Amino acid sequence: MSTEPPRGSGQPPEDDPFRKQPPSGPPDEGQGPGSPYDTPYGGAQPPPPSYGGGGPYGAGGGGPYGGGGGPYGEGGGAGGYPADPLAGMPPLADSGKRTLARIVDMVLVLIVVWLLTWAFGVREYQVNGDKMEVGKSFAQSLVAAVLFVAYDTLLTAKSGQTLGKKWLGLRVANLDNGSTPSAQTSLVRALVLWVPFAFCCACVWTIICGGWSYFDKPYKQGLHDKAAKTVVVSTKN
Repeated sequence: MSTEPPRGSGQPPEDDPFRKQPPSGPPDEGQGPGSPYDTPYGGAQPPPPSYGGGGPYGAGGGGPYGGGGGPYGEGGGAGGYPADPLAGMPPLADSGKRTLARIVDMVLVLIVVWLLTWAFGVREYQVNGDKMEVGKSFAQSLVAAVLFVAYDTLLTAKSGQTLGKKWLGLRVANLDNGSTPSAQTSLVRALVLWVPFAFCCACVWTIICGGWSYFDKPYKQGLHDKAAKTVVVSTKN
């Protein structure tokens, strides 16, 4: 019988090597044989509902992250403390390495963009004597946007790694479970990152969107990570 969940369930495959790992130590006394990643209480009976008639996670509770049910701090975990989405995941990637990996990816894709636009005569500008034409720049921007989005989406959905990230020992992971992002999540992330870059404000948007990770707490997310609910982690200790 296959261990993969039904399509559309939103759960990563059981054999995904990047999903969060349960604690390696023995279970706490009274927890039962189950892992805390198998059931919210490790196989033990849930505690009685809190005052006010709420569910086992408190009033209005639902899901392992407490009342909010999400990884961004809404609600809380057991005992009223916020659940840590990074528990069981590799360390967050260094922002400097992320920037270097992004530069590598940009150079690789821009070389392909230049070759394609040169081959098909779609250049940013043409000079003819005293006349300069810039009418074809939109076509070049469109080619760049399509290639950047496709490159980032396909490689991120496949392994969580573009070539730049792979060479520098980084990968993209879902914040809630550490697994490789789906194609839909990867597409959202790529669109936020590359469409403004290609059409209007390349340098400014890249600095703002990617540079956000230098100051973001506690997950070191760029704006594209926030839109897709992903983080970038290190694959090297």
